[in-house]
Amino acid sequence: MSTIGYESWAVDLGTVGAVYPFQGWELVMTVLGVLFWLGWHRMQFLAESKELEDAVNSYKGPEATQAIERY
Repeated sequence: MSTIGYESWAVDLGTVGAVYPFQGWELVMTVLGVLFWLGWHRMQFLAESKELEDAVNSYKGPEATQAIERY
């Protein structure tokens, strides 16, 4: 099985060109990687914002006010 189109390595590698898998997909993979990276950061931002909002809201009840007034 060959990912670059050569069945035998008994050739002059100077004329072969790129010898790595998925050649020609560099731009597509870069765009997909950047989109994944941006999406991951967006998801993290939303999840952490909700967690922070829940933490802040947990201190707004009457128990929190009583605890502050106690001291």
